[in-house]
Amino acid sequence: MSKVVLPTKGPLLSGKGWTAFFVALIVVCAVAPVLNMWVPADSPLHMSDYAVALVGKIMCYAICALAMDLIWGYTGILSLGHGLFFALGGYMMGMYLMRQIGRDGNYKSDLPDFMVFLDWKTLPWHWTLSDSFIATLVLIVAVPGLIAFVFGFFAFRSRIKGVYFSIITQAMTFAAMLLFFRNETGFGGNNGFTDFKRILGIPIATQEMRMTLFALTGATLLGFFLFAKWLIGSKFGRVLQAIRDAETRVMFSGYNPLPYKLTIWVISAVMCGVAGALYVPQVGIINPGEMSAANSIEIAIWAAVGGRATLIGPIIGAFIVNGAKSWLTVAYPEYWLYFLGALFIAVTLFLPNGIVGLVRKWLSREKKEEEKPQPEPVQEARRAVAAEQGVEPDALASLPVDAKGARA
Repeated sequence: MSKVVLPTKGPLLSGKGWTAFFVALIVVCAVAPVLNMWVPADSPLHMSDYAVALVGKIMCYAICALAMDLIWGYTGILSLGHGLFFALGGYMMGMYLMRQIGRDGNYKSDLPDFMVFLDWKTLPWHWTLSDSFIATLVLIVAVPGLIAFVFGFFAFRSRIKGVYFSIITQAMTFAAMLLFFRNETGFGGNNGFTDFKRILGIPIATQEMRMTLFALTGATLLGFFLFAKWLIGSKFGRVLQAIRDAETRVMFSGYNPLPYKLTIWVISAVMCGVAGALYVPQVGIINPGEMSAANSIEIAIWAAVGGRATLIGPIIGAFIVNGAKSWLTVAYPEYWLYFLGALFIAVTLFLPNGIVGLVRKWLSREKKEEEKPQPEPVQEARRAVAAEQGVEPDALASLPVDAKGARA
């Protein structure tokens, strides 16, 4: 009986990959702060506060796109409700930031201004731990993770998949948005949370804090990328890809898809929650609009444009789409949604593997051209003789040809 030899596990990143990783880390943690804080504003190398806020926001979106790639690109689960987990993480951070305002609000009360306006006398029960930064960090992970676990357990156990699963996730997010719009829930109603003052006693509006949040967001994105790369390269990741390609065969092979799908579903939800928590202090507001269906659909578009099942592709897609959005919503605001729809249709029809897939196809084609064997001198000579006599080269294949191309 022949012994089955499993492929050896390669390095997490190639040499060029590690170089690119550390270059990106240096850029977000060192170069960008220097360009923003120490380079004069009139210098062409200066990174403006607007650019810092924009790039920081897009990096939060890129984390969501990476999370979408794990469940859609590698597991075949299309979620149209991941905006819920993003918003939940944002609300957990927003509650802490609202408590940090203290008596600096308009009403000079220990309660947030919107509660004073609504004549609330005490904090609701779910605000109990909101004054603790450590508890807030736990809730940022626990709340999206717990809701994702409960929803995913019942959905995956019922074997709901495909378009039905996508519709249910969107319905769940829409229901949560309607709930958060209500004033009596204690989440600020349609206005949400805003007017943040400080984090850990440090003012948010300072340039140092803005760059700290920027660098922390970039480091978190790179950390999640490494984690996703390791996860996909493990046995767990190979099972996820097998579930994506043929779930029934995976079951017949003795694997239960439920724990695998549920685990990656919860991981992706937690990643979106962390992205939302980093997003709120940089943007300065969180409201139920973050749970809209359009926001969740955009996350899927970022992954599709960049390239599913590539990890780096969704990150690139998030930067390209949101960069274009920032420009188009100013230059041509009435055409932005048309552009977004046309982009998604074009990618679906002409770039099924996204931008990264197209680049890989080009590189593979060039590599094949380089590796293509060159014709031997004898074969070239036979082709020349055949062309001269007007016959097929195969007709001369049996005859010897000398170095000058003449038949012997």
